[in-house]
Amino acid sequence: MRSTINQIISPINTSDGAGVKLKRSIGTQLIDYFDPFLMLDEFGSDKSDDYLGGFPAHPHRGIETVTYMLNGEFEHKDSTGAVGIMKSGDVQWMKTGSGIIHSEMPAMSEGKLHGFQLWINMPAEKKMDDPEYIYLDSNQIKTYEDSDVKVKVIAGSFKEIEGSIKKHNVNPTYLDIQIASNQPFTYNLDKEYNSFIYVYSGSIHLDGENSEIKSSHLITFNQGGSLVVTSENKAKFLLVSGKPIGEPIARGGPFVMNTREEIISAISDYNNGTFVKAGVK
Repeated sequence: MRSTINQIISPINTSDGAGVKLKRSIGTQLIDYFDPFLMLDEFGSDKSDDYLGGFPAHPHRGIETVTYMLNGEFEHKDSTGAVGIMKSGDVQWMKTGSGIIHSEMPAMSEGKLHGFQLWINMPAEKKMDDPEYIYLDSNQIKTYEDSDVKVKVIAGSFKEIEGSIKKHNVNPTYLDIQIASNQPFTYNLDKEYNSFIYVYSGSIHLDGENSEIKSSHLITFNQGGSLVVTSENKAKFLLVSGKPIGEPIARGGPFVMNTREEIISAISDYNNGTFVKAGVK
């Protein structure tokens, strides 16, 4: 059975942190939540004024944040004691759980900065777990490559290659894919998972669809089916999937819980200095 498109989304241009310009495709009025995915941002510019403000210290609770750097450098610091410089090709996977305070600031004053941040929901029973910080440098990310395709396996699997993120709540797949001209890329979508593609370079065609899908567009799929992607020229895109949690959500800025009362509690904890429950070194 061929996969079918649910939505094609053009992201909104916005800013976050201290004025970092970005494109947001999940977490908008068009698609507020694609269970278990809460937000997808693409940040990227070769103009330093668009990113120098960075993301100063701020809290999170109840979510996972996945930052993937394509170009540039960010310095990360958080309340667990983790400190590091993210470089091109690196991934930071942070389970915020009961609460974490962190900052991501550019470790560069000029040049191109480009990357993605994905927010993943956590099940209610896991939202108050201790926070966990996972850092993968580019050498730890396994890659499948042949003459037609190059696939970086950040999470999940592709062919015989297993990603480094395992034993996860929503069993995510996170692939960074580059395809050659006029060479089909095929992939079977899980019938119980929600899946999307985000095109970030070039344009693609999907089997059975007439229209060309250009860069900076998100495609969500109905569950299951065989996906066939081609491009008249080289193209790059993310392919992400995860098991829906199926629970109510309540949002409050950087906090995502299940009820409004839990959001109020998170805000109160942050304001009175009791927000970070565990993990401080």
